[in-house]
Amino acid sequence: METVPSQEFALREKMAAFYAGHQAWLQGWLRSRLGCPQDAEDLAQDTFVRVIGSALQPDRLDAPRSYLLTIARGLTIDLFRRRDLEREYLAAVAHLAEDSLPSEEERAQMLDLLVQLDTMLDGLGKGVKDVLILAQFDGLSYQQIAKRLGISLRTVNYRMARAMEHCCLFRIEHGLPLP
Repeated sequence: METVPSQEFALREKMAAFYAGHQAWLQGWLRSRLGCPQDAEDLAQDTFVRVIGSALQPDRLDAPRSYLLTIARGLTIDLFRRRDLEREYLAAVAHLAEDSLPSEEERAQMLDLLVQLDTMLDGLGKGVKDVLILAQFDGLSYQQIAKRLGISLRTVNYRMARAMEHCCLFRIEHGLPLP
């Protein structure tokens, strides 16, 4: 039988006590906000996984419930954004013929990609995001973008450079391959 070093054992004990002391409260708080016990349970577990993954020791938290709420709120926002994206995706493919519908695996992969893209775009300012979307998704030239948005060509170039930098950094930070 393998022995666990005393420091690691002590940390496990602290985390277990932290979980036991706050899990029911957090799950109740989430259930009252979400109205769904299953979602509340999932998000509570995800919150504690984030705390454990952060390597932050529970006894070093000044306000543990505030910290848990901050994480849980972020996860709740992510849940709603993902569901909105899924709803929009399903509406977009609803008109396809039965034999053209994506498989469940393809749907899951596409949804994951859409969530990554949405997260990446969320980090951009509105002006930068508008330029990127008009160029990449609408296929407009920089001249056309400048005219449509009523900005100079130089501003379009600047915003596009910022968008590309942001997207590259996002991909690097999230371990995604660069184009």
